[in-house]
Amino acid sequence: MGTTQLESVPEPKYWHLKTVIGEALDSEFEVGEILPNERELAARFGVARATLRQALEQLELEGRLQRRRGVGTTVAPPRVGVDVSTARHRWPGVGEDSWQAVDCATAPPPAAVLRLLEDVADRPVYAVRRLRSTQDQALAAEQLYVPAASVPGLVTSESLTGPALARGVLRELERLPLEGQDRAVELGSARADDARELDRLPGAPVLVVTTRYLSGGRTAAVSVATYRADACRLTFGDVGDLRIAS
Repeated sequence: MGTTQLESVPEPKYWHLKTVIGEALDSEFEVGEILPNERELAARFGVARATLRQALEQLELEGRLQRRRGVGTTVAPPRVGVDVSTARHRWPGVGEDSWQAVDCATAPPPAAVLRLLEDVADRPVYAVRRLRSTQDQALAAEQLYVPAASVPGLVTSESLTGPALARGVLRELERLPLEGQDRAVELGSARADDARELDRLPGAPVLVVTTRYLSGGRTAAVSVATYRADACRLTFGDVGDLRIAS
């Protein structure tokens, strides 16, 4: 089988266009300014609209552009540094946690989460919904899955629902000795519910952070947090003033 010399592979047309548009963003547009529509941009740069869309999608992925419902494509502000370090071993909801609990209900976790939780088949699992924001802008949405076995002291009633139930679950979770966390980050696409809460379009690029909380030699809870890839720059370790504001 022959080999391909990368130097001889021509640069994709959309990639060159991305560079050209990026230079125009730097010199002609302000942060928050709305770009012309696709037809005007395609005519300006002399390309097909399909090529233009590929370039715009790449710029959105790089955090240069944002697509907003009912607004269009705008020039994005610089990404916010968000600390997702595992150095501080603590339960969600403790201390200066910048997440806000918005809902909670018992719900079957997705298969990937179920595999991490271990031995919870046919047992109740609390799904805590939380949002993380800064300067009135939602940056991330989280689904925190907590098996009922992890919060045996939780007192439930018909009046304890939504945010109140979420806070109750988090308080009980804090009673467990936290032995550690492990975390994975991957690129994904926004699902409909996340897109709605984050003011994105379904399918927009997101960063998915999955965290497994360990206690008593087992998984006590699993968090699946969806961060806006166009607005967030995830950091690890000591990041000082780059931490997200509460």
